[in-house]
Amino acid sequence: MGGGGGGLSEEQMKLEFTPTWIVAGVCSIIVLISLVVERLLHRLGKILKKKNQKPLFEALQKVKEELMLLGFISLLLTVFQGAIQQICIPQGWANHMLPCNREEESSGNEGGGATKEHLSSQFLVGVLGHGGRSLLSSGEFGFEHCQKKGKVPLLSLEALHRLHIFIFVLALTHVIFSVLTMVLGGMKIRQWKHWEDEIQKDDIRTSSIKVRHVHQFEFIRDRFKGLGKDSLILSWLHSFVKQFYGSVTKSDYTTMRLGFIMTHCRGNPKFDFHKYMVRALEADFKKVVGISWYLWIFVVLFLLLNVNGWHTYFWIAFVPLFLLLAVGTKLEHVITQLAHEVAEKHSAIEGDLVVKPSDEHFWFNRPRIVLYLIHFILFQNAFEIAFFFWILTTYGFDSCIMGQVGFIIPRLVIGAIIQILCSYSTLPLYAIVTQMGSYFKKEIFDEHVQQGLVGWAQKVKKRTAHKAGNGTAGNGVAGNGSASATASQEPPSSSVKIEMMNLLAKKNEPQNGAS
Repeated sequence: MGGGGGGLSEEQMKLEFTPTWIVAGVCSIIVLISLVVERLLHRLGKILKKKNQKPLFEALQKVKEELMLLGFISLLLTVFQGAIQQICIPQGWANHMLPCNREEESSGNEGGGATKEHLSSQFLVGVLGHGGRSLLSSGEFGFEHCQKKGKVPLLSLEALHRLHIFIFVLALTHVIFSVLTMVLGGMKIRQWKHWEDEIQKDDIRTSSIKVRHVHQFEFIRDRFKGLGKDSLILSWLHSFVKQFYGSVTKSDYTTMRLGFIMTHCRGNPKFDFHKYMVRALEADFKKVVGISWYLWIFVVLFLLLNVNGWHTYFWIAFVPLFLLLAVGTKLEHVITQLAHEVAEKHSAIEGDLVVKPSDEHFWFNRPRIVLYLIHFILFQNAFEIAFFFWILTTYGFDSCIMGQVGFIIPRLVIGAIIQILCSYSTLPLYAIVTQMGSYFKKEIFDEHVQQGLVGWAQKVKKRTAHKAGNGTAGNGVAGNGSASATASQEPPSSSVKIEMMNLLAKKNEPQNGAS
C-alpha cells in the first residue's frame, strides 16, 4: 500500500495493479481511433475507385503499405527493446561521435538546462502516459545491469522510444509533403487545360500550309540562342533562369504536344495530350509517396554523421536544393535542345513546327531518372523539416542538438524554397518534358484498354511458348510437317492484330459518339 503521503508506489503503478476500467478505457480509445482512420482510408479508396482514379488509389495503397511498415518497425522496437537494453558496450565507445558534447550539456544544466530536461521528461510522459515514468525506471535497470560489468547500455530505453517517435514523424511528414507537392503541382498543370481546349478548337478549322522562316516561330525565338560554344553556355544559363519564371509557355506546350502526337499517335491529331499527361503524373505519384530502401539508407547515414560540431543537418540541407536546381535546369535545357535541333537543320519550315522526342536528351538516356531525383529531393526536404520539429518538441529550441540559430533559419528558408519551387516549377516541368522521350507510357490508353493489352500480352506469351513447344517436338518431322508448322504460326500474328484493333476501336467509340 502507499505510504503516508497517499501517493502510489512504482509497484502499484504496474499493469496488474491498474484498475480494469482504466485499461479498458484506454484500449477502447486506441482501438476507436485506429478503426476511424482505417474506415476513412477505406472510404477514400472507394471514392477514388468510383471516380476511376486508379493511379491515386494505388498511391493510397502505397500509403497503407508505409503505415504497415511503420507498425512493423514499432512492433520490432517494442519486442526487442528489452534485448537492446541488455546489450552492453565499453564506456569508451560511447564517447565518440556524439550529437552533443557532454561537457557543454552538463554546464548548461547548471543554468537553464534543468528546465529543458524537465520539459523533455514531460514530453515523454505525455506521449507514453504512466509508462513514461516506468520507462525511466526500466532504463535505470538497464544501466545498473551494464554498470555491474563496468560498461554502459548500447541504447537507453528512453532514447529508443524517442527514435521510434522520430521515425513515425519522418514518415508522416514525407507523406504530407508529397501530397502537398502533387496538389500544388497539379493545380499548376491544370492551368494548361485552356491551352489544350484552344488547340482542339483551332484544329477544327483547316490550317493554311505556308512556308515560314524558322525564326518566325515563337518557340524558336524564345529557346534558340545561336550556334557555337558561347551559345551553349548561354543556353544553359537561360535554362537555369527560366525555371524561376514562365517555365512552360503556350508555345512550349503547343510544340511539345504536336511533337508527341506526330511521333506516337499520328493517326489521332485530336489526342487529348493534357489528359494523358495528368494520368501519367498521377501514376508516378505512387512512386513519390513511398519510402524506398535507398531513402532509409540516407536516414541511417544522416543519423551516423550528425556529430557535434560538424553541422551535418545544415550542410545536408543544400543537397536537395542543388539537386532541384540541376533537375529544373536540365528539364528546361531539354526544351532548348528540341528548339536547337530544328533551328540547326532547317532555315524554313512548311506548315507547323514539329520537334522529335528522344531519350538522348536525358541523363543516361533514361527520363525515369528525373523521377527518382524528385523522389529523393522531396524525401530529403521532408526529413529536414521532420527532424527540426522532432527536436523542437522533444528537446526544445535551445537544446544542443538543435544547433545555433544561424544554422536553423537558413535550413527552414531552404526547405520552404524547395517546396515552392518543386511544386510550381519542377514538377510541372517533369510532367510535360519527360513525355519527350522515345517511348510513351501505358497511361496513353484508358484503363480498360490497359487491362485488355495486359491480357493480350499474356495470351501472346502462352501462344508463343505453346508453339515453341510444338516446334521442338516436331523437329524430326520433315516436308509437310514444317510447312504446316509455318502455316500454324501465321494465325496468331493476324489474330493479335485483330485484337489490337478491337481494343483501340473500343477506346475510340466514346470519342466518336461524342463528336
